[in-house]
Amino acid sequence: MPTVVVAPDKFKGSLTAEQVAAAVSSGLRRVVAADVVAVPVADGGDGTVAAALAAGYEPVSVRAAGPTGEPVRTTYARAGDLAVIEMADVSGLVRLPGGRQEPLTATSRGLGEVMAAAIDAGCRRLVLGIGGSASTDGGAGMLSALGARLLDAAGAPLAGGGGPLGRLAGLDLTPLRARMGEVTVTVACDVDNPLTGPRGAAAVYGPQKGASAADVAALDAHLAHVADVVTVTTGADLREEPGAGAAGGVGYAALAVLGARLRPGIDLVLDLVGFREKLVGADLVITGEGSL
Repeated sequence: MPTVVVAPDKFKGSLTAEQVAAAVSSGLRRVVAADVVAVPVADGGDGTVAAALAAGYEPVSVRAAGPTGEPVRTTYARAGDLAVIEMADVSGLVRLPGGRQEPLTATSRGLGEVMAAAIDAGCRRLVLGIGGSASTDGGAGMLSALGARLLDAAGAPLAGGGGPLGRLAGLDLTPLRARMGEVTVTVACDVDNPLTGPRGAAAVYGPQKGASAADVAALDAHLAHVADVVTVTTGADLREEPGAGAAGGVGYAALAVLGARLRPGIDLVLDLVGFREKLVGADLVITGEGSL
């Protein structure tokens, strides 16, 4: 009997990856005697946690701040000390209340809160899928939720979002470093944009998040200022690193502050779900994204 591996990504706007895999598997079984193995996959954006759960990871429900501060319920996937976290489902465009975009105030804080919850629960390896973000805050919200103190000239904490970042005067990473000491972070990232400039986070992705031309200019300047402060604090300037501009600068914060490793999203997810092991002995693989 032949072995068929059904490994689709989502058909966005129609079916989730799991629904596609179920439909294709059902159709195959109606017309041929085969051992059908369903392996829903994702590319590091929305559907990443679902792919991990379909592969047998444990779901863990968490309440965290949405992109405009309102609480939302999200889920990360856990296997041992490994947590798979999806930014889109907590700090993403799909979580904007009423779909109203907030280019200057949307925050990545919720992502950091889920990371903190996973760490507090004993996870020491974090995998972040950062596609679909709603914010351009340079990862400031994420860092704050993990313990970093971002302060203005008066010593007060900055408000959330990319708009206030131009007032950043001080950065204290001591509490964050204490929390993250034994934690490794891997980020699924499929873009090579730097943090700032004409190919940066604000210029390329800001308009998709509702930023006007004036907003883009302000956000780009604020991200450059953040990078200046982080460089002074850490001693390394990583603003030009490929992927630093991902997810409104979350890629930069992960690289420069968390010491993260960036990997192509599909490669990372295929490893998480054990795809290569499932290919052993297979006669056919059926895949697709958006269509077969």
